[in-house]
Amino acid sequence: MADETATLAAYVAELKFDDIPQQVLERAKVLTLDYLGSTIRARQEAESTPALLKMLEALSLDGTGEATVFGDSKTWTPAVAALLNGALGHSLDFDDTHADSSLHPSAPVVPAAFAVGEMVGASGKEVLTAIVAGYEVCCRLGNALDPTSHYARGFHPTATAGTYGAAAAAGKLFGLSKQQLISAFGVSGSQAAGSLQFLVNGAWNKRYQVGAAAMNGVIAATLARNAFLGATESVEGKHGLLIGYSDNAHPEKATAGLGHIYETMKIGVKPYPSCRYTHAAIDAIIAMRREHNLTPDQVKRVEIGLHRNGITLTGDAATKRHPTSIVDGQFSMFFTGALALDQGSFGWDDYNRLGDAAIDKLADRFDVVQDDRLEGKTHPFGARVSITTEDGLHERIYADPSGEPASFPDAQAMAQKFLLLARPVLNGSAEKFADAILSLERFDKVATAAALGRL
Repeated sequence: MADETATLAAYVAELKFDDIPQQVLERAKVLTLDYLGSTIRARQEAESTPALLKMLEALSLDGTGEATVFGDSKTWTPAVAALLNGALGHSLDFDDTHADSSLHPSAPVVPAAFAVGEMVGASGKEVLTAIVAGYEVCCRLGNALDPTSHYARGFHPTATAGTYGAAAAAGKLFGLSKQQLISAFGVSGSQAAGSLQFLVNGAWNKRYQVGAAAMNGVIAATLARNAFLGATESVEGKHGLLIGYSDNAHPEKATAGLGHIYETMKIGVKPYPSCRYTHAAIDAIIAMRREHNLTPDQVKRVEIGLHRNGITLTGDAATKRHPTSIVDGQFSMFFTGALALDQGSFGWDDYNRLGDAAIDKLADRFDVVQDDRLEGKTHPFGARVSITTEDGLHERIYADPSGEPASFPDAQAMAQKFLLLARPVLNGSAEKFADAILSLERFDKVATAAALGRL
């Protein structure tokens, strides 16, 4: 290991808007808009949102501040806004994914950037720079942790590496020095947490712990801004992130090509509101259904092969075959696959089919197995789908789901996804808000753009 903490801190401190390639900035804006669509819809519809709001009220943390919670009507204190936007945007499981690190970069980074950006009166250019800095830090740390090893230890990388990404974004907007950012990362190491135990009962921990990562990153950077001394070598140290959270860390991946290779360009977006490990199979099922004119009555058996990470998250038949909660549905290859086979599509509103007898009956014909052909690949999100019908066996292998960089949706498709989520909440102002985010660099005050995302 070779001073990964200090190297990342120096990168964040020195990064300038003009240093970032135009295509990276454009991608960052699209990813930000995509994330905010989920945030806006979840503020009104996610079943965990009322509990979050009641907790804040009970603890007298619901006071007015200067930071936006998207899809809400009031402004909040920065730390609470980061918490809520982080939890809300991750609640639909419709947010972006960085395949190599198996984490959702926007969920901790974008909320931290907007909260601090509004707090310090930052410009749109400054917020975009901070978002890219946050993406690069959390994705690279996720790579270094090795997602398979990190998952095997029971950790959720969006919440662990994501805390560092949030601290990087917040610290950049505070104008922290390299040494101050090292301290912020030091505090982040004490706050990085996120357990996969939520998989057992469809718990809402996953949403909360990502919101907490956004909030903790803001807190870590604010402490460092005020001369708080954080631990050094937080990433590579004897008790640092890479040793404490992984049995197979690759520290060199934290800094390889830093400033030249942009992990931001490797972030994919979701066409379906469920765990990314279900998406390649859903793509294949929808394509095979169309190609062979399949109806559920014709299907005798469906076998889905996944990477072992996908089995861990979505393939346990004992707990995942007949989900009854949205979280369990989001992490059920059985439910999402049966839904895709039944109707040839899958969107957020389709969770109203949880408990539907037709879907449960179809899910009984699904088996999910580990497919060794999907191990050792660059990305872990591929799937093999074998459908047995009266006419024989149909099989497809998809190395990657749709929405990855090689098949990144065009601007029209991304705008349509955002509007489908945001229009029911923002009504006529949804288009105006989308235009503002996609031209964020033109705003002298990011708060002006953010305000368009409130009710």
